Amino acid sequence: MGLLALSTGLPGLLLASYLLWDKDFSARTRWTLLGLALLAWWWLASLLRDRVISPLQTIANFLSALREGDFSLRAHTVSRNDALGEVFREINALGSTLQEQRLGAQEAIALLRAVMAEIDVSIFTFDAEKRLKLINRAGEKLLSAPAERLLEKTAEELGLGECLEGENKRTVPMTFPGGTGRWEIRRGHFREHGRPHELLVLADLSRPLREEERQAWQRLIRVLGHELNNSLTPIKSMAGSMETMMRRDSLPEDWKEDMERGLSIIASRAESLSRFMEGYAKLARLPRPKFQPIVVADWIQRAARLEVRLPVEVAPGPQVSIRADGDQLDQLLINLVRNAVDAALPSRGKVCLRWQKKGDSLEVLVEDEGPGIANPSNLFVPFFTTKPGGSGIGLALCRQIAEGHDGTLTLENRQQGTGCLARLQLPLDTDRSVGMPVCPISK
Repeated sequence: MGLLALSTGLPGLLLASYLLWDKDFSARTRWTLLGLALLAWWWLASLLRDRVISPLQTIANFLSALREGDFSLRAHTVSRNDALGEVFREINALGSTLQEQRLGAQEAIALLRAVMAEIDVSIFTFDAEKRLKLINRAGEKLLSAPAERLLEKTAEELGLGECLEGENKRTVPMTFPGGTGRWEIRRGHFREHGRPHELLVLADLSRPLREEERQAWQRLIRVLGHELNNSLTPIKSMAGSMETMMRRDSLPEDWKEDMERGLSIIASRAESLSRFMEGYAKLARLPRPKFQPIVVADWIQRAARLEVRLPVEVAPGPQVSIRADGDQLDQLLINLVRNAVDAALPSRGKVCLRWQKKGDSLEVLVEDEGPGIANPSNLFVPFFTTKPGGSGIGLALCRQIAEGHDGTLTLENRQQGTGCLARLQLPLDTDRSVGMPVCPISK
């Protein structure tokens, strides 16, 4: 580049030399003028070099730094009207963008590593040769070894060869150095630097299942203990009083009345305890549904006609059918209608039944104008009831029936006015007609 800069002034120097020797100048004048021309030529060539070669070297150094991953360098820009100045500004902008992107990538990687370290599932990645490339803290615990001793080992050496075969998602019982139980296996594929890798995720299902089982037993024991205490405490008290009375030397004149009253209390509490155990057995032994075609309109009209304490209004709905157990659905809807009437009866409010087709599901709504739900958290807790003489299994049994039909049951307070809205969703058997009925309560 330096020689090119010098050569640009060579034609002018040759022309100046020719003109000097062509004119009538003394030799000294000619050599003086030629020396000045040479100095000017050298100065202009050096200036051109500084204005072109130095910026290009700066650009080369800057691009080399970008290639090495150093995004902190910035070039000094020149005049806006200078083409090299525009190049410098674009390179600086590129460096800033790459620096921000790398910072974002580093933060994302740091977050991913933190999540992988804290997540309660074992994560492994293997390359095409099935050699371990990455493992999180849960995986180290599962294999009972630090990552330094596990990386670069094959899946067979780690005892994970079976996990990389078969279906991508399955549940199998397995034994590892750090744990035994049922494991959910999930596999996926990705590429890193253009090479295929495999992601393996192992989740221990035994521990959460045991925890759920433990909590279920605790709830059951708490409910059973509460009900047994409610019945056995008065029985024990009355039996003790009667025993004390019978041990007296002389009985009071009204001892027969006291004995009859005590025996009546004992019989009443025993009957209550018997009803409780019968209800529990009924809830625990709900049979599997026997599916058959059911016309929804007939089912809803039948449940509404069985309630005689208040007239139950049935809004017109679409002609649809479902496959379900008719006896269980009758029990479900009758319980919901009975609860709605119980709530609306004191104020002589309305009770309305309506249904609609919602996507691939049937939605049945039971609305009442009662006081609404005061304690939603205990709605489906077995044996919890606020009704005098209630068993507390009605809603729990209803939800169990709904879930047995791959459906859902929810209760909520109505948005407009007082009262409760029970919403039952069941899968449809046919794909017929649509339309949202209008319930008189919702007008």
